[in-house]
Amino acid sequence: MSAIYYLIPVSLFLGTAALLMFLWSLRSGQYDDLDGAAERILYDEDVPAPPAKEIPADDASKNARHAGALLK
Repeated sequence: MSAIYYLIPVSLFLGTAALLMFLWSLRSGQYDDLDGAAERILYDEDVPAPPAKEIPADDASKNARHAGALLK
């Protein structure tokens, strides 16, 4: 029974803290644009990838020999 004397004030404190955080989020505009993120995915603003870097022929043969040596 004595635990309830500790739990009631703790629960009131946590409830008040949650209410204050919710009111802060309302005032700071967290709920102003709920559909913006859902619609933003539909816009095509992708940046094309840069072209692949070509490896010179002499470097490619060195890499192939090195890879072959690792497999042996």
